[in-house]
Amino acid sequence: MRIISGKYKGRRIFPPKGLPVRPTTDMSKEALFNVLNNHFSFEGLKVLDLFAGTGNISYEFASRGSSPITSVDGDFGCVKFIKQVAAEYDFDIAAIKSDVFAFIDKNKTAYDIIFADPPYGLDQKTFEKIVLSIFEKGLLNDEGMMIIEHSKYTKLDHLINFSFQKSYGGSIFSFFELDSTEEEEIGDESDNKTTEEDEG
Repeated sequence: MRIISGKYKGRRIFPPKGLPVRPTTDMSKEALFNVLNNHFSFEGLKVLDLFAGTGNISYEFASRGSSPITSVDGDFGCVKFIKQVAAEYDFDIAAIKSDVFAFIDKNKTAYDIIFADPPYGLDQKTFEKIVLSIFEKGLLNDEGMMIIEHSKYTKLDHLINFSFQKSYGGSIFSFFELDSTEEEEIGDESDNKTTEEDEG
């Protein structure tokens, strides 16, 4: 596992064997952050990393200056490892052992970026619940972005505030932004109006 960019660019981190995780590949992670780099300056971004696993994504944000970062996972070993890495590199990461849905339900903080990498084996409705719960609880800041990593068998482009998606190998990243659906509808109306005027 390698940090792609930032203060600790090129640094390799070795999680212990046996953690119940499927880390985002370096190729997919680099592609994801290239997209985010076109939308954000990472310094000082408040980040929530759900189903954090080894903390792979959290470390990448931290290396680029994002702070504070909250990493949530239900596995004790994963949370322990994230805390160890955060202490070693002086990352501003709070690692929390919790069921993700319980955390979403109780949390009152809004974030600039929310990243979730649930197990690909979860069913369609559970993936949808993640997205809907976050928006219902108001956990994303107005100019923020939420990213869900999933397989090609999970479809999220019909959900509220869906913006766009990117595919890298066997992974898909679905991006959500507040009011993206509304903006799209306004754009469609403008297009229709222009067409009518042209015809007239």
